[in-house]
Amino acid sequence: MTQVQPHRFTGVFLITDDARTSLATKTLIPGQSVYGEKLIRQGDGEYRLWSPRRSKLAAAIQKNMSSMPIQQGSRVLYLGASSGTTVSHVSDIIGEKGVVYAVEFSPRVGRELVGLAETRTNIIPIIADARHPERYSSLVLGPIDVVYQDVAQPDQARIFVENIRHFSSFGCWGLFAIKARSIDSTTSVEDIYKSEMAFLNEHGVQVVEVTDLDPLEKDHVMVLCRVSEGFK
Repeated sequence: MTQVQPHRFTGVFLITDDARTSLATKTLIPGQSVYGEKLIRQGDGEYRLWSPRRSKLAAAIQKNMSSMPIQQGSRVLYLGASSGTTVSHVSDIIGEKGVVYAVEFSPRVGRELVGLAETRTNIIPIIADARHPERYSSLVLGPIDVVYQDVAQPDQARIFVENIRHFSSFGCWGLFAIKARSIDSTTSVEDIYKSEMAFLNEHGVQVVEVTDLDPLEKDHVMVLCRVSEGFK
């Protein structure tokens, strides 16, 4: 018998079926499977299974991240949206009153993101380079509540801080997936993490928690952080 229970994070659910428990979100668009994920109907709702091996945000939740700032009604800037796998679950969580500005550099995968946005009005696709937030600043309206970043660049912390500078202010939350081997292939991952987080602290972005995503994602951590009064 399939059971659906709310997770401690608003908008996230636990689905138990045959003694196996999976993460899920309640779909905003019934009948839509975005990337081949299984749909579960229960009562008057429909839920999309959310694999922690396909999404770093799901991996962080699976690894017991303590807080999740993305909630119903949140205004999210998502950097490194790809084709929209995790973006689609963020879309479910924030609901019709929220908005996710999804930035993706590659026009090829960006086409899938644009297609997803045609069915979900709370996704605004932006095909642009996250290293240059000034080039899409006119497309991001209003203050951002959460900046989420998942990009494969050597200057990941700088990109994150620059986007916060353009679109957010004191109190804004951040979720920063550090991809160690995209930064340096020879330095120890621990030293890379320390360096990136030191950069955040130097610029007034306070690190709240670090969640190691291994073994779901090798050499990755998810950094939960918040903009402090000392942001610069």
